[in-house]
Amino acid sequence: MFYLVIDILGTIAFAISGVLVAMEKKLDLFGVLIIAFVTAIGGGTLRDLLIGNTPVNWMTTPVYLITISATFFVAIIFVNQLRYFRKSLFLFDTIGIGLYTMVGVEKGLNAGLSPVICIILGTITASFGGVIRDILCNEIPVIFRKEVYATICILGGIIYFVLIQFPFDTTYAYVAAILSIIVMRLLAVRFKISLPNIYKD
Repeated sequence: MFYLVIDILGTIAFAISGVLVAMEKKLDLFGVLIIAFVTAIGGGTLRDLLIGNTPVNWMTTPVYLITISATFFVAIIFVNQLRYFRKSLFLFDTIGIGLYTMVGVEKGLNAGLSPVICIILGTITASFGGVIRDILCNEIPVIFRKEVYATICILGGIIYFVLIQFPFDTTYAYVAAILSIIVMRLLAVRFKISLPNIYKD
């Protein structure tokens, strides 16, 4: 139940980020719904396909479609407030990558995969939905920009596997890794920390 709650919270966070981007691009209602949908389930779909978990999770568990639809309708009702809080896109996206990274890691562990592969799956789960969202909205995906994104997902996964070596409940390590990802991204953006740029101005 704990992991399901984390997964649902991640779905909500990414669905809202999709709605915000779609509204900024002035898409119609159907367009907003599609962007919310692909942002929320894109990474998880690729992850499930890679580990052979088919039909993919959202096809067998109706709660995901219900959650995305409910998030979409609430966002439409409060459309003016969401537009006013445009900067909230960054916050929802950050929360989403923290939650979804660890959902992907947990899925990898359940499949009996190595820690390195689990971290890769976590990074894919957290970032691929945003990649699809940005491509469909004619933006360069955040993961390919100067801003630190996937690197933080990787670091969060590493933190988790380090913490579970200690003799305490793995739930604490799980939550600590999520919080570390969120905090690291907030700090990276606040202090403009980024990977080196190979291009000369």
